[in-house]
Amino acid sequence: MQINVLENGVAVGEAAAKHAVESLQRVLIVSGTARIVAATGAAQFEFLKALTAAPGIDWQNVEMFHLDEYIGLPANHPASFCKYLMDRLISKTGITRYHLLDSTQDPKEVIRRVGNELASRPADIAFVGIGENGHLAFNDPPADFETEAPFLIVELDEACRKQQMGEGWFASMSDVPTHAMSMSIKQALKAKEIIAIVPEMRKAPAVKACLEGDISPMAPASILRTHPNTTIYLDKDSASLLQHTATRSA
Repeated sequence: MQINVLENGVAVGEAAAKHAVESLQRVLIVSGTARIVAATGAAQFEFLKALTAAPGIDWQNVEMFHLDEYIGLPANHPASFCKYLMDRLISKTGITRYHLLDSTQDPKEVIRRVGNELASRPADIAFVGIGENGHLAFNDPPADFETEAPFLIVELDEACRKQQMGEGWFASMSDVPTHAMSMSIKQALKAKEIIAIVPEMRKAPAVKACLEGDISPMAPASILRTHPNTTIYLDKDSASLLQHTATRSA
């Protein structure tokens, strides 16, 4: 696993986007098409801004899958991850092949349909983050490291829900949904390459636990250390609790 520490969140987003563009171009040259998994949340703002502004990607040949989504949230709600991806990725690139987790439909049917499609061929690149509680997608601790299901219906823990409110997506805890659809840990790890974008001081305890603690369901994103082709992009704040903050492999 490669760990890169940049000056700030903007630099993280730009460096991760440069990496993503190079990887996408390489896949497109070799295969003609590319499958990506897209994350959401405040930590991805700068990355998606830089990625969608970059030239040289034939987005018509890119197929996008959705990492996670709340259950029961109106499609036009500011916190809707479907809306987030439409606004920040799909509309800006013109991607026509995408599989969103529709929060307004029966979640069991949604995860069955999208899961079957994703399971047909591994993603080439997954863009992910790490939550304040160490979650990967919406797999809160203790995460299920064993299930083979591509997507799960999960209950969100209090720390996860507080993060969503703290980022400004919801006015109060009572507004934050209690359940979500999430890509499973094993499915996320099936991506051929993983790029994790994790800026900000509030992520520092989770970064330390996941990158320097035990690989454990109690620190779900620690499982990224078992993947053969993962790169983590941190800023100085999110890396501030690590023993070694220079660019390194782990």
